[in-house]
Amino acid sequence: MSDDEDAPTPSRGQTVGLVAGLFALSTAAGAYEIAPASILPLVRESLGVGPTLAGWLVSVMYLTAVVASVPVGVALDRVSVRKAVAAAAVALLVAGSWGWVAATAGAYWWLFASRILGGFAYVVFWNAGANVVGQAVGPDVRATAVGVFTASAPVGFALGQFGSPLLADLFGWPATLPIFTAIAVVGVAVFLLATRGRSLAVETGAPSRAEVRDLLANRAAWTLYALSFLAFSLYLFLNSWLPSYLTDRLGVSLALSGLLTALFPAVGVVSRTGGGVISDRLFGGERRPVVLLAFVAAAPAVTGFVVVSRVGPAIALLLVAGFAVQLTIGLLYTYVAEVVAPTVRSTAISMLTSVGLFGAFAAPIAGGAIIDRVGYRPAFLLAGVVAVVGVALAWYAPDVR
Repeated sequence: MSDDEDAPTPSRGQTVGLVAGLFALSTAAGAYEIAPASILPLVRESLGVGPTLAGWLVSVMYLTAVVASVPVGVALDRVSVRKAVAAAAVALLVAGSWGWVAATAGAYWWLFASRILGGFAYVVFWNAGANVVGQAVGPDVRATAVGVFTASAPVGFALGQFGSPLLADLFGWPATLPIFTAIAVVGVAVFLLATRGRSLAVETGAPSRAEVRDLLANRAAWTLYALSFLAFSLYLFLNSWLPSYLTDRLGVSLALSGLLTALFPAVGVVSRTGGGVISDRLFGGERRPVVLLAFVAAAPAVTGFVVVSRVGPAIALLLVAGFAVQLTIGLLYTYVAEVVAPTVRSTAISMLTSVGLFGAFAAPIAGGAIIDRVGYRPAFLLAGVVAVVGVALAWYAPDVR
C-alpha cells in the first residue's frame, strides 16, 4: 500500500495536514449522510414517499458501508491510498450533485442510487483514515491521533443535523446534499498537499492468502469486532430512540427532545479523542482497561433510563452513556490495528467497520420492534444487557501496548 518507498519522514506540519484533510473529508461525508434525517417532513412532501422510504435515504448508507467495507479494506492493502482517497472525494462530489438533481426532479430512486455512491465514498475515507492516521504518528500518541480522526463522525453528524434545516430554509432541502459534499474539496486538497511524495503505510507488500486466513482466524481481532458491534448498536439505538423516549415518557417537547438528544453524539467529540489520550497517557498505551471501563460506565447509564422519571437525571444519563459508548468506538480502531499483522491492517479495520455498522444498521430496527410490542422499558433493559455483554467481552480482550 506504499506510495513512495524512499520518501523522507514527514514533518509535523505534514502530519497535521494529513489528519486535517482526512478529518474534513470524513466530516463532509458524515454531514451528507445524516442531512435528510432532520428534514424528513420536507423530504417526504417533496418526493411523495412515506416514512419508511424516506428513512432508507439514511439507512442505505449504513447498509452500503456494511457490504463495501471489507472489499474496500482489501483494496486499500493493495493500491495507492492517495489515489483511492482522491477518487472517493470525486465520487462524493458526484453523489452530492447527482442527489441534488434527482431530488429537485422528484426522482426518488435516482436519489437513492446517489446515496449508495456516497456511502461507498464514506467507507473509503473512514477505513483509509483510521489506518493511515495511526501509521503517520508514533506509537506513544497513536490512539490519540486516531481518536481525533474518529471525532470527525460526531462533528459531521452535528453539522448535518443542525445545518440542514437552515440550508433548507434558504435554498431548498435538495441543496443540502451538494453543499455538504463541497467541504470535501477543501479536505482532499489539504490531504493531497500534505502527502505529496510521501509514503502512507508500512512498507509491506499486499497480504498473502495465508495472512488473510490468519486474520479470519484471529480470536483477538474477532473479540474487538464483537465489541464494535455492541458499541455501535448502543450508539445508534440511543441516537434513534432517545427523542421519542423523552417526548413520550417524560413529556418533553419534540423540539427540546431533539436538542437534548444532540448532546449524545456531541460528547463524542470529547470522548473519541479522550479515549486515545487516556489510553496513551494514563495507561501507558494499554487499550483493554479503557474499553472495559467504558462498558462498565455505559451499563448502568443505559439501564438507568428504565427508572428515570425527570428530565434532569435523564440528561445526566444521556451524557454519561454518550461519553462511555463513544470512548470505546474511538479507541477500537487503534486497538484492532495492534493485534493483527501489518499487511492486513486495512482489512482488519474494514472488518471492524463492517461488523460495527451492521450493529448500527440493525439496532434501531430491532429497538423499534421491541418498543412497538412491549414498550420502552424492555428495550432499554435489553440495551443494558448489551452493555453488560460488552463488559464480559472487554474483560477477555487482548492486552497490547
